[in-house]
Amino acid sequence: MTREEKSRVIEDLTAQLSGSNVVYVADISGLDAETTSNLRRACFKAGIKLEVVKNTLLEKAMESVENNYGELPSVLKGNTAIMIAENGNAPAKVIKEFRKKADKPILKGAYIHEAVFTGDNQLDALVALKSKDEVIGEIIGLLQSPAKNVVSALKSGGSTIAGLVKTLSER
Repeated sequence: MTREEKSRVIEDLTAQLSGSNVVYVADISGLDAETTSNLRRACFKAGIKLEVVKNTLLEKAMESVENNYGELPSVLKGNTAIMIAENGNAPAKVIKEFRKKADKPILKGAYIHEAVFTGDNQLDALVALKSKDEVIGEIIGLLQSPAKNVVSALKSGGSTIAGLVKTLSER
């Protein structure tokens, strides 16, 4: 690889990293062509960009981005693939689902909205993370439940004032 090619790759990686708050680093070495193709297909369906990168180029790109990747550059050893997504738990779910059939990919680390996770033992915690839409849905559900209780109390007590007061006092 020439110096110009390397600088072009670093610029591309820097642009990808600066535009994303969810970056997973995984080891997919040892997968045959068919299995790798299946992994890429699963990532594409989940809205994840999968790319195999050179460790030194990725490390330089991480240094030039404003995000603080903490100890994530220290796990850049051996074969490395990055998974870039919008949803924080989508790559973890793909990895976990894919590992039911194969022993790879192995999670090296992840950067999710300024939080850094290192090691394959963090995979279950990352799968359990809720997406932004899931959290908003839960909040809306919690906010609607008191209003639903009042409306159901008003309906159950009938149209008399005594019935309304009795129903509300019971709740």
